[in-house]
Amino acid sequence: MMKATGIRRGLGLLAVVVAVAAIAAGVLRYGYMQALDGLSQRGEADLALASDRLTGQVQRYRDLAVLMATHPALDAPGTGEADAVLLHAADRTSVLNILSVDMSGEVRAAAHSPQPAAVAELLASDFFHRAGEGALGFGHGIDPGLGTRAFYIAAPRFREDGGVQGALIVAVDVEALEREWRGDRPAVFFVDDAGEVFISNRSEILLWQRADVGLAPAVGPAPGFRRAMMEGHELWVTDWGPYLPKTGLHLVQDLPQIGMRAEALVDVAPARRLAGLQAAVVALVGLAVAAILFWLVERRQVLAQANATLESRVAARTAELSGANIALRREVAERQEAEAALKKAQADLVQAGKMSALGQMSAGISHELNQPLMAISQFAENGAVLLERGKTEAAEGNLRRIAELAGRMGRIIRNLRAFARQENEPVRRIDVVAVVESALEMTEARLAKDGIAVDWSPPGQAVWAMGGEVRLGQVLVNLISNAADAMAGQTEKRLVVRVEEGAGTVIRVRDTGPGIEAPEKIFDPFYSTKEVGASEGMGLGLSISYGMVQSFGGAIRGRNAIEGGAEFSVELEPWRGEQAA
Repeated sequence: MMKATGIRRGLGLLAVVVAVAAIAAGVLRYGYMQALDGLSQRGEADLALASDRLTGQVQRYRDLAVLMATHPALDAPGTGEADAVLLHAADRTSVLNILSVDMSGEVRAAAHSPQPAAVAELLASDFFHRAGEGALGFGHGIDPGLGTRAFYIAAPRFREDGGVQGALIVAVDVEALEREWRGDRPAVFFVDDAGEVFISNRSEILLWQRADVGLAPAVGPAPGFRRAMMEGHELWVTDWGPYLPKTGLHLVQDLPQIGMRAEALVDVAPARRLAGLQAAVVALVGLAVAAILFWLVERRQVLAQANATLESRVAARTAELSGANIALRREVAERQEAEAALKKAQADLVQAGKMSALGQMSAGISHELNQPLMAISQFAENGAVLLERGKTEAAEGNLRRIAELAGRMGRIIRNLRAFARQENEPVRRIDVVAVVESALEMTEARLAKDGIAVDWSPPGQAVWAMGGEVRLGQVLVNLISNAADAMAGQTEKRLVVRVEEGAGTVIRVRDTGPGIEAPEKIFDPFYSTKEVGASEGMGLGLSISYGMVQSFGGAIRGRNAIEGGAEFSVELEPWRGEQAA
């Protein structure tokens, strides 16, 4: 009898342990997946930040190449002045070299005299031929003269008749770009079309090339590597050195602006520790509850045996055991309430994260929709007045404009929904003149009300560029509205809008306001020069506009104009469909 009882007890204990282990394993997996989701979101944000930092650094050197290509000293080579100008620019920007080369292959001026073999390799490159076609050339590789990694930017130099007479080539030192963020977390590397790691904040994997799976050195055996998928997350198990994660979450982002792909390995050890801690807590709670219940069962059996031999003490013993039972049940209930509170706290944290994201998006949504709503309101009020005066045709025109604005708002909402899904509006060919006229039309009532004269001279034909029509329109509406706000209280109120064509398409918006107090901060989030309490004064407009223009490969800048006032320029990539045909 006692042996059978011992066997049942052992089987019961085993069942409890197995059940607790199963629950802990489930919690471990669920917690690990939840932690991976959060780690993926933070990793994607870090990867996007590193990508924006690199593209921003390269953009500065693009601007240098374009500006230096038009320097008048380059039109008089052989005098030494051109070499001095290029050397001065190279010393101030820390580039490897700057060369002015004509289309015959002759080096007309250079910051540092290049080797003939290095010149021949540059002349044979795709970016030099692209500059020869009148476009901005961009490439990368190992500098043949110095043996270091370099970005190459070739800006065309035009003759007075419009033909290309040569190119200005800027060789950017990649190691100088890496120096600012080497060793940062997570491990980020940029891979070109050939599968080679050209830039990274981990020097041990530089110039590795992509194999069938993962990366391998260009020479020598491939180190340990294994790839696995877990609920949509790609994990890499590597043995690449002490400064790279043993197990990392692999993230990828395409960078068409520089012809590379950004990749990151985010260490999952913190996610494992967090999931392990959660599973351990659940296992300890489960074992504690099971131990208490098992103790209760054992205790009741002992009491039953004692009850048969000690009937005289039944009443007192029963009362004692009842009190102990109530206390133990209360403790069990408290532990269950604590566990429920823990789960609720975790759910509240997740909800708080969602509400924080919605809060950030609400400012963008308010800014995106406010201008069309104001225009619809003004058109509706004007339509009502026109109907009262019997001008039905004019009122019908206002209604058509309201319908167009409502359709535009629908497209804005679709763009915001796509942004929430981490999707971007497809970059396509757009008519820049039509977008500018649409933005002016949306702000026409506001400008007329404030007594602002509009100086807009549209080109005689359509100007095509690459971008997003709705987002570009929203950027222009924001710039025009900001200009109107800036000119409040000014004696002269004039808004100048121009569209220029060249190496790229540029839209310029200039006002006659007081100018920009701190141009270097104008695109920072929550930076505003408007008075506290003023409407639209959250300081997010230009920051959001900056992100919109960047999303389709453009650039936006703000400065104080020489004539006075502020001038903002939006630079877009030109549409090259005709050249490709």
